[in-house]
Amino acid sequence: MNTADARPLAIAITTGEPAGVGPELTAAALRHARERWPSAHFTVLGDRSLLEARAGAGWPEVGGSIEIEHHALAVPAVPGKLDAANGRYVLGLLDAAIDGAVSGRFDAIVTAPLQKSTINDAGVPFTGHTEYLAERTNTPRVVMMLAGSSEKPLRVALATTHLPLKDVSAALTVDGLVETLTIIDHDLRAHFGLSGPRILVTGLNPHAGENGYLGREEIDVITPALERARALGIDAPGPYPADTLFQPRYLKDADCVLAMFHDQGLPVLKYATFGEGINVTLGLPIIRTSVDHGTALDLAGTGRADPGSMIAAIDAAVTMARHKRAA
Repeated sequence: MNTADARPLAIAITTGEPAGVGPELTAAALRHARERWPSAHFTVLGDRSLLEARAGAGWPEVGGSIEIEHHALAVPAVPGKLDAANGRYVLGLLDAAIDGAVSGRFDAIVTAPLQKSTINDAGVPFTGHTEYLAERTNTPRVVMMLAGSSEKPLRVALATTHLPLKDVSAALTVDGLVETLTIIDHDLRAHFGLSGPRILVTGLNPHAGENGYLGREEIDVITPALERARALGIDAPGPYPADTLFQPRYLKDADCVLAMFHDQGLPVLKYATFGEGINVTLGLPIIRTSVDHGTALDLAGTGRADPGSMIAAIDAAVTMARHKRAA
């Protein structure tokens, strides 16, 4: 092990929309993380006064394994009330974390939820964390994967992400699906320690097209992509009807499911794991995990927000960074 490998793992945490639950969830999750990962170092990006004010029972002791990197709010934040003036503040936190991860300062980043509308209202076109991370790291293709905790290990990746349903079919191509499967296979090996991941693939249409009677995407696109992926050594059976695939008898031997569009796979995943699920961006040159929920403006500042997903996201970031370093 070289000197760089001997240093503590460095994890950056962006605290997201200041009017949402991100700041308080970060504080609650860090109390757990400090005990679970005593050798890791956590850098929290956000406005120091905001974080301390929203920490509930108190901000975890700063020093040693936890530090706050102060980024000043543009205007004071009120729980539950969005203000476009802070849109660029939120984006600045993300930029700082990405820059730190690309430079090697951070081994992974964990992102609290942000409000897309606030950033757009600040005059910056923004579709989501996933797309922004891809753009900022010059990554031509990334894959969104949501996952449960270690007790609920279901993983669901998406062939398309934030697209209107009418555009999904045209977005599916043989080359694109092969690239997506290659990314999933690589990252499950490199970051999750799986030696031979098995990826079950859904069809697009009801009953996986019913031999072409309910659509030809399975015949013309998905099946040829799976054949090519298997020729590359990727274990990717399918396409399966999505309405029957999510059963224990199929999932017990699977490491991941690749769904064709956002609302095909994620409702099942969120029903099974909500409160403990996480979002992972695969294919990036850096490690990024996140919560699987939004800003929960109605809960901000009340102390009732559940930190389970944030805890799981931090756990996953540390575990993935350890696998990457050991590879």
